[in-house]
Amino acid sequence: MSNNNVKFGRNVCGNLETSASREWLVTNGIGGYASGTISGILTRRYHSLLVANFPLNSAKTLLLAKIDETAIYNNFTYPLFANRWREGNVSPHGYVHIESFYLDGSIPVWQFACADALLEKRVWMQQGANTTYVYYSLLRGSQPLLLNLKAFVNYRNHHHLTISRNWKFSLQSVPKGMCINAYPEAVPFYLLSDRGKTFPVNSWYYQFDLALEEEQRLDHYEDHLHATTLEVVLNPGESLTYVASTQPDPSLDGNNALELRQAQDRKAIAFWSKTNVSRVGKQAPDWIKELVLAANSFIIERSSPEAPMGKTIMAGYHCFGDWGRDTMISLPGLTLTTGRPDIARSILQTFATFVDRGMLPNHLHDFDEVPQYNTVDSALWYFEAIRQYYQVTEDEDLLKELFPILADIVDWHCRGTRHNIHLDGSDGLLYAGEVGVALTWMDAKVEDWIFTPRIGKPIEINALWYNALRAMSKFARYLNYPYQEYEALADRVQARFSRFWNESQGYCYDVIDTPEGNDPSLRPNQIFAVSLPESPLTPPQQRSVVNTCAQQLLTSYGLRSLNVQDPRYQGHYEGDRWQRGSAYHQGTVWGWLLGSFVLAHLRVYGNPAQARQFLLPMAQNLSTHGLGNLSEIFDGDPPFTPRGCMAQSTTVAEFLRAWAATEA
Repeated sequence: MSNNNVKFGRNVCGNLETSASREWLVTNGIGGYASGTISGILTRRYHSLLVANFPLNSAKTLLLAKIDETAIYNNFTYPLFANRWREGNVSPHGYVHIESFYLDGSIPVWQFACADALLEKRVWMQQGANTTYVYYSLLRGSQPLLLNLKAFVNYRNHHHLTISRNWKFSLQSVPKGMCINAYPEAVPFYLLSDRGKTFPVNSWYYQFDLALEEEQRLDHYEDHLHATTLEVVLNPGESLTYVASTQPDPSLDGNNALELRQAQDRKAIAFWSKTNVSRVGKQAPDWIKELVLAANSFIIERSSPEAPMGKTIMAGYHCFGDWGRDTMISLPGLTLTTGRPDIARSILQTFATFVDRGMLPNHLHDFDEVPQYNTVDSALWYFEAIRQYYQVTEDEDLLKELFPILADIVDWHCRGTRHNIHLDGSDGLLYAGEVGVALTWMDAKVEDWIFTPRIGKPIEINALWYNALRAMSKFARYLNYPYQEYEALADRVQARFSRFWNESQGYCYDVIDTPEGNDPSLRPNQIFAVSLPESPLTPPQQRSVVNTCAQQLLTSYGLRSLNVQDPRYQGHYEGDRWQRGSAYHQGTVWGWLLGSFVLAHLRVYGNPAQARQFLLPMAQNLSTHGLGNLSEIFDGDPPFTPRGCMAQSTTVAEFLRAWAATEA
């Protein structure tokens, strides 16, 4: 199931700049992952062959940083790895031996050429386990090849960096490899192989230099422990299975483990192709299928006493967790569009257990931490996720189960809840915000400074509020419950939504009733007042909003967060955290907004073929940043360089949902 869209030869693989900027990702469905660059150079603190997620505290822990491979063939030595050291010195330059790189479904594959020998390497994770497989095959050669593998380990939170300070690990030989223990209370992990000889080393290598961390003005030097070396001779046609795991006895049958992983990919495509947009599956290009596989990487287990079979959605890799807002925005595209409503159901039930005072948490964080209820829109996106779920499934049992929770959410918003979130009795619109808290998705904050304060009545919040009320009216009708209260509230919002219309500019205010008055900033938030199924705008206003966003905010990869003519506009997302924070919502392009724009355009113009044209450029992003995935953000200025997370759930989800809508 190779993807021709993510397939490179020496022109990319043998060039340091290009091979070190393209990142791969594999995941295990429980929050763990492995990730790196084509070149093998570590450029982020998150790059590793095994980041384990321990279920007791949800702490993601980096265990196997990397493997440095050296091939000895016909008395010539071929380093197949590369490292960046202090002050940017790269040595060796093993990427020059990469003949090709491609994705086989979700599995990254390298092929190294050493004279007439061709060595293949594959990396994947076992679903449901903190286990990574690295599988080597000598595809061709005229004589045996000696493969030397140096394993570099660590034991730290994946957000942190390690300075060794003579830290002593315990290495214990076990059948087929080595057990590694960082300290007595640590979880032991294992490096195992189905053949070859393993030697303990226990020697620190100092100051790996992480280029992307330096670019962001963060600490960027790290030490890793060379724990073991494995030596094995491969004859042509033979393979080596190398496993890193927190389990003492993972399967060392690489062929079987590979087949299981490939079967999971085939299963995901099969689910998608059987949906009510199955003709999309038959006509869609390979890169759309790659996004269906990417959708899997964001769905993880989150069991709890209240939801033992619970599931959730990771907002983005590598540094984001499962967030209420991102989960609800992503749920329809990642689960319903891909033909997995059972997963959608589990996620909706999981988050129902976290509703408190009419709010869904913004950050769930780790299991031993208190959820943070500092978002005004998560609960409102919850209504829309449930609406889309019911539209697909007509699952009346779940609707009946969740209806009291939804009614309670509406009630809390009417009488008021945290952070001054309340219904304004004078117009029926939602007011939200207080000093020092960023409640909307435009929530960039460094220390106590909020870069885009939006206290008042933000337009997308009230578009979501109106949509939620109309949905509640329909839900009540489906269940034969009283619906008049919700219908009356929605009618009132619709009647007063005209307050958002800026007649002189021909588009909507971004926030009204702020401490400084109405905010006329041209931002993309108004697109939701058109893209959501229930629009409180008139048809001429809807068309004007779409045209304005198309002409002044649209780029190849999404909508800018601020008009380029605004004096606050920043066209590049770079620098230290203050500089990046100030640019995050002041011109930076957001990929997930492209989906809403396409849906709004489709509503106004009714031309699916034309709407789809806006989606096509995003195919390029699958091969330029997170391979087989879509980026979080892009620079506002051309050429719209991808930034932020290399794999973002909302971008993938909304793209898939919009693509399906243009085929419906």
